[in-house]
Amino acid sequence: MPILSVDNISLNFGERRLLDGVSFMVNEGDKIAFIGNNGAGKSTLFKIIKGTVRPDDGKVIRHGNTIVGFLSQNMDEQDLSGSTLKPQKLIDIEERKTALEYEIAAAGDDERMADALAGLGLTGLSERTDLTTLSGGEKMRVCLAQLIVAHPDILMLDEPTNHLDIEAIEWLEDFLSSYGGAVFVISHDRHFIDRVANRVIELQDGGITCYKGNYDDYKIQKEEFLKTQEAYINNLQAELEHQLDVKQTMLSHRNISGYHQREKMVDKLEAVLEKEKAKLPSGSMSMSFNVVPEERSGAEDKILLQVKDVSKKFDDDPFIFEHISFELKANQKIFLAGPNGCGKSTLLTMLMGRQGGFDGSVFISSGATVGYMEQFVPFEDETLSCYEELVARSDLSITEARNMLARFGFRGEDAFKTINVLSGGERSRLYLCCLLQEKPDILFLDEPTNHLDIDSREVLEDALKAYNGAIVCVSHDRFFIDKCADQILGFNQGTAALYDKYAYYRKAVAKAPAASPVKEEKTEEEKVSRETEGKKESRNKAADRKEAAKRRERIRAIENEIEALENEQKELEATFTSGAGAEEYNKYADNAAKIESLYTEYMLLTEEEES
Repeated sequence: MPILSVDNISLNFGERRLLDGVSFMVNEGDKIAFIGNNGAGKSTLFKIIKGTVRPDDGKVIRHGNTIVGFLSQNMDEQDLSGSTLKPQKLIDIEERKTALEYEIAAAGDDERMADALAGLGLTGLSERTDLTTLSGGEKMRVCLAQLIVAHPDILMLDEPTNHLDIEAIEWLEDFLSSYGGAVFVISHDRHFIDRVANRVIELQDGGITCYKGNYDDYKIQKEEFLKTQEAYINNLQAELEHQLDVKQTMLSHRNISGYHQREKMVDKLEAVLEKEKAKLPSGSMSMSFNVVPEERSGAEDKILLQVKDVSKKFDDDPFIFEHISFELKANQKIFLAGPNGCGKSTLLTMLMGRQGGFDGSVFISSGATVGYMEQFVPFEDETLSCYEELVARSDLSITEARNMLARFGFRGEDAFKTINVLSGGERSRLYLCCLLQEKPDILFLDEPTNHLDIDSREVLEDALKAYNGAIVCVSHDRFFIDKCADQILGFNQGTAALYDKYAYYRKAVAKAPAASPVKEEKTEEEKVSRETEGKKESRNKAADRKEAAKRRERIRAIENEIEALENEQKELEATFTSGAGAEEYNKYADNAAKIESLYTEYMLLTEEEES
């Protein structure tokens, strides 16, 4: 039974047809994954359903008294000002608690909220009355927990797994799979889609295609459709060429009547061919490249990196992790997996020599070159264009640089966009494009699939899998891990060990007993060792303080930039109802991309500040 209908929705964005006659229904019990390339219009369609954006044509129908709950990926669109963690239902009851005390006791929402927060990795927030000081990731989890407790008829979630670690994602998967209402979720997490979805809707080139089942089912159905469609188009093309030959023969034989009949047939075939070709994906947003690094000398079992009994702590805090040992061989790909806060990114920076103050030893092969891609990628000069940045960091010719940028999704004029207007995903793609030209012996990657759509993730995976250098990568993307990793360095209860498969690591975590809060007393020799390392670490504190001050200054600058851009957006929005032209729409789109990039940087910097 349908509970929500999207009827022939169309929307123009400047000169671009973003949505073109989109229609579908959400039925009771549906678990729909909404997929498509970045910029395809998925979040915009969510806003149309919510009512914050008006379409040019079409309508959204909520059948009966359907209640829809929304989670935006942009936390500025979620109202947490002065908010508490109690759902509105409970707040209303408490206002009448003198007469309705028994209803509050029976509601049980406090316990349900606590369960939801714990499942999403948040504790100690139940009594908070001001949630505006939370980090971006914490705000997202709080908003998600509020929705879960409110239990609407349809949960509409825009990339809910952003900022969640693996444990929280698995909890959310279990919850949504058994959720009594419908779920409509935008996601690039293919494993998440496999666990949750019973329908997949793909938005591409303004139109949608619906598939039954989860992500694996979608892939099979889409490949079969593309195979069949391409064969049909080839047959149409062959028939068109045949009819063109016949038409020309009729003309040469002066059979004017036959010529005009064939001409009509040719026109009809051309129209059908054009329509059927439009059903194939344009692929304009996805990356397409092959990484062919230079040949490397030396044996494949050569050890490039050796980690011996490494432990790390900050000041007088407990150890983040202890007694980690492993080796990285040439061409080997080791992925670091574990919950947020377990020390994955910390270990990654230690392996590169960017962080000291630890027990144990880290050895890297002499002469080995390294490359690093962090979660928010930095560029020294953001006024450079994508093309200028790539040329400055490589030996590519003009043609080679343009071709390489095109393979990473920067086609035509996009190659000459300046870095400071790029979205988060575009920044990641450009940085990776430049990094791979350097052909390092070891690639250190920190969540490289963040901000990338599914098509781009899959091409990236193929490239990294074929890369003949070694890789050490932090990732929460289980699909990515399964496809590319040779081994998993899985974190569990304050240490980490190697596993051949990700599934083996998760089984080990599930079987492990709860960690004891009591630490064993260390020997005097161990204490002296750590005191020595602590002195080494103190020499870095001045640099840390300088870096923290620089980070806080950047946070303040970003806040001012976002405020200015959002004010400009409001002014532009006011012109949309009074005959705004393409220039205003294009400016609005550029500002939206800047705001997305700034929010991404802001959330990462604030989370670094808190940690």
